[in-house]
This record gives sequence, structure tokens and C-alpha cells, in this order.
Amino acid sequence: MESNFKKAEYFINRELSWLEFNIRILKEAKDKTNPLLERLKFLSITASNLDEFFMIRVASLMDMVHAKYKKKDIAGMTAEEQLEKICLATHNLVELQYATYNRSFLPQLKQKGIKLLHAHEQLTADQNKYVDMYFQKEVYPVLTPMAVDSSRPFPLLRNKTLNIGALIHDKKSEIDCDFATVQVPDVLPRMVEIPSGKSEVRTFILMEQIIEKNINKLFLNYEVISAFPYRIMRNADLDIDEDEAADLLMEIEKQLKKRQWGEVIRLEVEDGIDKRLLKILKQELQVKDDNIYKINGPLDLTFLMKVYGLDGFDDLKTPAYIPQPVPGLCLDSNVFEQIRKQDYLLHHPYQTFDAVVEFVRQAAKDPNVLAIKQTLYRVSSNSPIIASLAQAAENGKQVTVLVELKARFDEENNIIWARKLEKAGCHVIYGLVGLKTHSKITLVVRREDDGIRRYVHLGTGNYNDSTAKLYTDLGLLTASKPIGEDATAVFNMLSGYSEPLFWNKLSIAPLWLRDKFLSLIHREIIHAKNGKKAHIIAKMNSLCDQRIIAALYEASSAGVTIELIVRGICCLRTGIPGISDNITVRSIVGNFLEHARIFYFYNDGFEEVYMGSADWMPRNLDKRVEILFPVEQEELKQEAFNILKTQLADTLKAHLLKSDGTYEKVDRRGKEALCAQDSFCQKAMKEAKQEKKEKYGKIKTFVPQVKWNEK
Repeated sequence: MESNFKKAEYFINRELSWLEFNIRILKEAKDKTNPLLERLKFLSITASNLDEFFMIRVASLMDMVHAKYKKKDIAGMTAEEQLEKICLATHNLVELQYATYNRSFLPQLKQKGIKLLHAHEQLTADQNKYVDMYFQKEVYPVLTPMAVDSSRPFPLLRNKTLNIGALIHDKKSEIDCDFATVQVPDVLPRMVEIPSGKSEVRTFILMEQIIEKNINKLFLNYEVISAFPYRIMRNADLDIDEDEAADLLMEIEKQLKKRQWGEVIRLEVEDGIDKRLLKILKQELQVKDDNIYKINGPLDLTFLMKVYGLDGFDDLKTPAYIPQPVPGLCLDSNVFEQIRKQDYLLHHPYQTFDAVVEFVRQAAKDPNVLAIKQTLYRVSSNSPIIASLAQAAENGKQVTVLVELKARFDEENNIIWARKLEKAGCHVIYGLVGLKTHSKITLVVRREDDGIRRYVHLGTGNYNDSTAKLYTDLGLLTASKPIGEDATAVFNMLSGYSEPLFWNKLSIAPLWLRDKFLSLIHREIIHAKNGKKAHIIAKMNSLCDQRIIAALYEASSAGVTIELIVRGICCLRTGIPGISDNITVRSIVGNFLEHARIFYFYNDGFEEVYMGSADWMPRNLDKRVEILFPVEQEELKQEAFNILKTQLADTLKAHLLKSDGTYEKVDRRGKEALCAQDSFCQKAMKEAKQEKKEKYGKIKTFVPQVKWNEK
């Protein structure tokens, strides 16, 4: 019966759904209820997102077209058809990005004292002198101009670099124009502050404009006819043959170098570029017209994050939120004694990630700890967790770390950490052949008076103390014996070939997790068919697995109420009569990036809540090592349910999926204004204040009592 729910028209194409997600971020950039620099940050994010989308997703589709791969996706589209629609959608998106930037941001920034100049022709006489001097002293020594002629071939241009192309003419020759190019150096700041003449205004010009203004100084015996900036995007999807690789670490290092020189899949040029210059770029880079983007403004809007970081404009930003302590968990005391008494649910960034850092730090120093085992997918550049693991190994503890070398765009960082951990004496595993280890788990084995006890941290997000302040995630600290046994089995499976006969509490991908989810959905279907209340609430980053979506359609048609909170890609189509009438999908885009995965099943009143590292995507369920874990203590289960209820009630940052695949903000008429993220911040601060007050109150009542006795 499931096959009836797999018709192509029941699904939204994955890539077009992702573009809709980027449009939702752009809507936040256009939303005037957000502070100006917060809006600017959202615009910058749309640009960096689009870069990654092209380097990976568009590149992958182009590879399929080159290979003449004709299989259709779940929405019934070939790779070629997808590229056509993506091309149209992305050109429209880029136009909208720059219309927002030029018409909205530039005048408003100027009004608030930030003046961005995008053409050197805008400079005053004094600014001209300053810029020319700056070029001569700071920029000129770094530049390497490259001419192209019969003896000098077109240079290899690195991925994502910003360059200036020029047509030059030898003053002593009558030969036609030559092509020359110079890279805008990454080692220098792209945004340069220049004198403004007004104390209340800060003026900036971009590095490419400084170089363009002085480009004639790079070609002294030539006449520069025209010069324009351009930027290329290359295929950055690594092609690693793990079965043939004798050393995975060395193979990934080799592939990382190739990433800089992949096929050019996108060319950005300044609108109004000299046609002769564009023709040369098009021919040399072998780019089709559809993949050329003529930009009405500065190329690569990611520089706007530097504007966001300017000092002195805090009134144009949302006040910084300081993560609060975890209620009841004292980090100044022995955390193991506290976890032994009860489980702790951690909600980041509302509650501090220091609880996780301290868990590992204390384990590294505790003489009773025998072993620490941990999976690492993405970590910060100066990770305190890595430092603690290294210290633990130096302290003589058994330390096993699985460092996932295939974590996209973090490969180089992870190679560095893997080598550092090995030097410290840790046993390092470089992931599994054919799979990415995406699970977030730490196991601490401790000798205690009553024997060996295992302490476990399970999470929905990475062990990254930096992103933990920006991403919303959940974690569980527990001394549960069944979970501890499962954690040991997980690491035995990762480090060797040991596969347990059964699992106590955890569900693991790629072998068991899909079946677990399908069985939980099917159980709700049975309850609905028996006339009982049936309800599913699921929160995740992406939903594009055909079998899971088909099961949700079957559940909806059986009468199960399904409420989905999906931040990004969603291939499920709502509003199909008889198929998805009972399904709603909302996406929350706020100051924090929604990253947690929570799954709730009513189960005829015996409610169950699970959390984990996996989205409902084929890659998570079939090609990654993922962990789903239950939340069993009643008060923590209720806490998780309240998180879901609050997000479902969001009327300010939630976008609802419509049947045509587009999203619209929640209709607020008759509804209370509620931002779920703000609500969680307020709740965490209130709990911290209350706990502090209770501690202070105890001291206050105790002191007068002593004085009374003394009298």
C-alpha cells in the first residue's frame, strides 16, 4: 500500500526546496522589525549558503549530466531538468539579493553612519590621495599581475577567489588587446576604512576598487582599456574512493588540493563588464551563458559579515545573549556525582555548552576515570574538548576518538586535530569506509566504590563550543546503565567489527534507524485506525526521504495528526486531498540556527520522545552512523514536549509550507505575538535567576538564625 504514496507529484524537488529556504533567510533580511545589522547578517548568510549550494549540489547535478545519468528524483525530474529550474530560480534570487542591498541597505547604512563606496569614482580628492597611498604601501607589494599571450597561458584560478580581469594594449604595438588578470589577495582586508571628513560617519571602500583604480600601475608600458572584477565557483564535491585508498587521511589531503581546481560551475561578473573581456573569460573558463551571473553591486556579499562585526554599532544589533547555567547542575562540583543521581537535559545555546566541556575536562583529570571515548564531526579551531582529550591521554587514560575526516569543508581542520590527538597518545579512528560518522556521543568509564560505572553524553549537535552559541541543539547527560551498555557497543562497532545482537535503548543508522522510525509511525497509524488519538510531532533540519514521507502520507490519510518543524529542505507536499490533509510543516528562521532533532509520538497516551543526530534524509539513514536516543525521565520528557509546543506556537519567526512548495509567515490575526527563541532565552534567564535567588535565600535565612542564637 505504501507505493500509492510515492507518486512524483506528491513530492517537492530537494534543490528547489533548499532555494526556498534561502529565500526565507532573505525574507529575514528584508524584515524591518529586525535590527539593521541583523538584517545585513541574514543577507550575508544567503550569499555564503548559495556558494556552498553551487559547489556541492549544483556541481553534483552537473556531474550527473556529464555522465548522462537519466534517473529521475523523487519529484520526477532528471538532473538536466533540475538544473534548468535551479538556473531560473537562482538568477531571480541573486536579483532579489542585490535589489535588497542597493535599495534598502545602502541608504539605511549611510543614514546610520556607515558609508560603503562601491566605485572609486565616488572618492573625494582627499580620499583619492589616501587610497593611492594605501595602494602603494600596503597593496602593490602583494599583487601578482598575470598577462595572457602566446607564451603565457591563461592562469589557473583558485575556487571562490575574487579577481580583476583587464584588457591591456601595448603602447608600442598595433596588436589587438591582450588579457591580464590579478587576484584580489585574501591576506589583505577586503573592506578598507578611509577618511570620511565627518566624525559621525565611517566610510569604507572594497579592496577590488582600490586595485581597479590603480591597475595601470601594474602594467606600466601598457594602456589599460578596461578592468572589471570577476569571481569563479568550482566543483568542490570530493570524489574519494575509500575502498582503494591505502591511507584515508592522505587520500583526503590529496582531494582537498583538487577541490581548488574543479570544473567551473559559476562565473560572477560585474554588470556592465566589457563584452570582449567577458568573451575571453567565458571561453577560457568554459562557462555556459546560464552559469554567468551579471551582478549589480559588489561580488560576494559575504563581506557584509565584516560590516556586522564593526565596533560601535551595538544599537543596530540584537543584544548579545549569554548562555545560562543548566538548572541543578553545578559545574564547580563533581559532575559525575550529580549525573549519577539524575539525567540532565541540555538546551543550547539557551543553556551553556560549558556543561559538556566540563564533563570532558573533569573526566580528563579525575583519577577514577579509566577511559574516554568520543566521536568528533566538527570542532572549533581552538577546541577545549580536544585539549582535554589530549590531557586525558597524557594522564594515562584510555582515550579513543573517532575523528570524521569526511565532514564537508571541515576536512582540513579535522586532519590537524587528528594528528594532534595521535601525538598526545589517543587512539584515533578516521571514520568508517563508505560511511560518515555523524553521531554525537561521549562515553566516560569510571571506577567507583560499587564497581565500574559508565557516564554518557548524547547530543543533536557537534562538539563545537563556538557554534554551540549560535546553533540550537539538545543534549542528554546520563548514567543510565542500559544506555551505557549501548554506548560501549557503539564504540566497539566503530573501532572494530563487533555488531551487538540487540540494543537496549539506542537506535543506530545505517542498519536499524530507518526501521525504528517507520515502526513508530506505523504504530500511530494502527492507533488511528482503531479510532484512538494519534499524534506525531517531529523537528529536524531536513526532510527528503521518500519512504519516510510515504509513511507520513499513509499516517495522515489514516487520521494521524502530524506537525512537522523542518528548518531547511522539505520534499513533503502539504495540502494534497486525502493524502496530506492532516500534515502541517513550519520552518523557523531566527537569530539562532535551528539544529535540534526531536521526535514525539503520542502512542495511545504512553508518550515517547526521542532525540538524535539524524534528519529524515537518505544520507542520514543509509550512509551515516547516527544515533537516536530516548528521553525517559518524565520531567525531561515534558521539557522536550514543551520545546516542541513553544515552537509550534511561534507567530513571529515561523513560516508555513503551502501546497505549491512556497512558504508564508504565520497569519497573526487573533494570535499572541510569540518568538520561540526569545521565549527560550527568557525561560533560561528566569530559571538561572530563580536558582541563584534560592541559593542566596538559604544563606540569608541561615545568617540571622546564627545571630539570634548568639544573643
